[in-house]
Amino acid sequence: MQGKVWKFGKNIDTDIIIAARYLNTSDPKELAKHIMEDADPQFTQKMQPGDIIVSDENFGCGSSREHAPIALKAAGVAAVIAPTFARIFYRNAFNMGLPIFELKEIDEISEGDTLEIDMDSGEIKNLTTGKNYKFTPIPEFMQELVQSGGLIEYAKKEIATKGA
Repeated sequence: MQGKVWKFGKNIDTDIIIAARYLNTSDPKELAKHIMEDADPQFTQKMQPGDIIVSDENFGCGSSREHAPIALKAAGVAAVIAPTFARIFYRNAFNMGLPIFELKEIDEISEGDTLEIDMDSGEIKNLTTGKNYKFTPIPEFMQELVQSGGLIEYAKKEIATKGA
């Protein structure tokens, strides 16, 4: 995957990703219109499908709502990169099919850079600066979750393949 970087600070909680005032719907398309609105009111107008969020530590902290990764994915965010993620968000992201990557060197990545991410090799290439970074490769099962579109789609595929 390849996309433009949008940078955010540390402790981006699920209320910043998708504010509680929008949780009167579970429609992913409606939620997608409001991602990161409290951090940057124009974010959804500026970003393009395939873009990548790079954030500082503890991304996705706060409540355990699944709306946050659903909304990011529905908006077209290709991936989120941060040094650390809240554990519940980490699992919810993969369950919803949103790839996330732990990388310590986020200070070397600037907003507007173009990144290329190879999940299989565990490598991120900054095409703007020419720097390469290694992250711990995502386990095969979790890659399958992402490639399937999330846990529910993965389970449907497994049932269809192996029977109930």
